[in-house]
Amino acid sequence: MATVDLNADLGESYGRWQLGDDEALLRVVTSANVACGFHAGDPATLVRTCALAAEQGVSVGAQVGYHDLAGFGRRFVDVSPDDLYADVVYQIGALDAVARSQGTRVRYVKPHGALYNTVVHHQGQAAAVVRAVSELDPTLPLLGLPGSVLLDLAEDAGIPTVREAFADRAYTDDGTLAPRSEPGAVLHDADEIADRARRMVVEGVVETTSGDTVAVDADSVCLHGDSPDAVAAATAVRAVLADAGVTIRPFA
Repeated sequence: MATVDLNADLGESYGRWQLGDDEALLRVVTSANVACGFHAGDPATLVRTCALAAEQGVSVGAQVGYHDLAGFGRRFVDVSPDDLYADVVYQIGALDAVARSQGTRVRYVKPHGALYNTVVHHQGQAAAVVRAVSELDPTLPLLGLPGSVLLDLAEDAGIPTVREAFADRAYTDDGTLAPRSEPGAVLHDADEIADRARRMVVEGVVETTSGDTVAVDADSVCLHGDSPDAVAAATAVRAVLADAGVTIRPFA
């Protein structure tokens, strides 16, 4: 029987600006990619999110990103490897302190937004992320796109890797995510998202923007918490996978 983790990006509200329904999503997902304050998430939001995750038994991951609040971490930043290394160490350490104060801890690391897409192919930035995790805690798994430079370097460094698929994002024929600037790059229909998740996990394929299919390896399926349809989509995904006989549990 197939086993998979369901993850979502959470803790992304900032002060009076509320984004997503963390409480509802934490009743559905098994892993929470929690913002670390660089792309989103003020300290009070991170405390609440970690407390709710601990209450629901959801694994907390540090979602590290570029120092880009205004752009929500979705703009490429040409940061030096040494500075990126320091940024990643800082973010993981800060979130782990928050998590421990609420009875849990950081159990894995996932890059966010533009950084996530950049480390698919950017050797220098991927190496900086891997170095940060390796020197901080090499037992922390790195969550990323299959075939990425990030996961290749992490495996070489002896860091556990977790292959991720995106049920609510469009894929290109080379197995990467379609840029958000393209029409249809983000999916919103809960039934469509759930069926894509089922095909990813059970059949190991996903339909691309051209109508073709590409193979995917999914240890964890991501649903974006900032989408207005996130709770409905996550609920539908969990139900469809359960009906297909898939065991849903955290990887960490």
